[in-house]
Amino acid sequence: MLTDLTKPRVYFAGICSLMVTVGVARFSYSLLLPIMQNSTGLTESTGGWLATTNFMGYMFGVLLAASMHNMNYKYNLHRLYLILSIITTVGMLMTTNTIIWALLRFVAGICASGGMIIASGLILKWLVKHNHRAELGIHFSGAGLSIVITSLLVEAMLTMSADWQQQWIALAVLAAIAAIPAWLWMPHPYTDGKVDVTVKDNPPTKAFTTLMMLAYCCAGYGYVVSSTFIVDIVEGVESLQGLGAFAFLLVGLAATPAALLWDRIARNVGYLKALLAAYIIQAVGIILPALSNSLPMVLLSALLFGGTFIACVSLVLTMAGKFYPSNPAKFMGKMTLAYGTAQIIAPVITGYLAEALGNYHIGLYLSAAVMMVGVLFLFGLLNIERNAQKEHNVMPKNEKQTC
Repeated sequence: MLTDLTKPRVYFAGICSLMVTVGVARFSYSLLLPIMQNSTGLTESTGGWLATTNFMGYMFGVLLAASMHNMNYKYNLHRLYLILSIITTVGMLMTTNTIIWALLRFVAGICASGGMIIASGLILKWLVKHNHRAELGIHFSGAGLSIVITSLLVEAMLTMSADWQQQWIALAVLAAIAAIPAWLWMPHPYTDGKVDVTVKDNPPTKAFTTLMMLAYCCAGYGYVVSSTFIVDIVEGVESLQGLGAFAFLLVGLAATPAALLWDRIARNVGYLKALLAAYIIQAVGIILPALSNSLPMVLLSALLFGGTFIACVSLVLTMAGKFYPSNPAKFMGKMTLAYGTAQIIAPVITGYLAEALGNYHIGLYLSAAVMMVGVLFLFGLLNIERNAQKEHNVMPKNEKQTC
């Protein structure tokens, strides 16, 4: 049944998977952080630690996915993550114990790897197997869409004077609804019980892989600071109070079409040049709130950040799939470990800096600086790519001369 799914159903399953495992299990925490701080006494540093435990769980999930070679196990693990995403969301409203919250955020982080890594690999494998363009832009539009929907849901609940516990209930209901198509329509990796071995891998060099991991680690740092604290940053400005969820909504609106747009850009200029542009634009988006607290500057920051962060993920994971089409999740996992390493460190550093200094400015400057270091690594990758192309172009001439 699953192997006969149409392309729109496969993509919709991926979008719903991201809605459950990333939108609710990950991004919703950013929306509810200021609300929980006001109602439960959660501090900036503790909020940062909870975000870090979420990313530690994500890293564990990535390691687990990368170590699995049986695609059937991955398929079933993805289904388990859909269930656990709902359970951990419900669990958040049942306590105010930070240790239990940390455990719940850790498990939710594991679940996030289901949508980002396992679902991406299953969909990319299905696309290659059925001779479709191997791009993940439509799938990753689900990340932006999940931000939009969760932001609207939280805002709607606030108009009804819902407290932080009722907000988590509403998010759990949303996850349960979205989990149905993600469960039913996610494509199975096997055909007639056998693994498809018709595709051939095209692995990059060790130097390319190392620089790519370093560059992606920088992107992870830049992403996590803004995605975790953007609502709190906006709410911390007296003239902007009440607009935090709106800023997060703008991030989602910008992110929804972004992956598709950057897919098209990558087709025209190449993946590395597209990544280079996305990194620079994202760095600008990150630093703008530190330069000015004005509403136009904050809104522009949200749009620039939303329009690039998911593009970086989509482009890198699509490259991973092109290198290893037989088992995309393996190289995706390696890249995501680099991305996730920074996500463990950054929230804690940023949270402590904000608590000590009374604002997020230094944290934002540091985040933008790390993104620019990533730009340097990307220039190194472009140099490797250019040298490889020169060697490729020279070889046939040398062969012709020797004949």
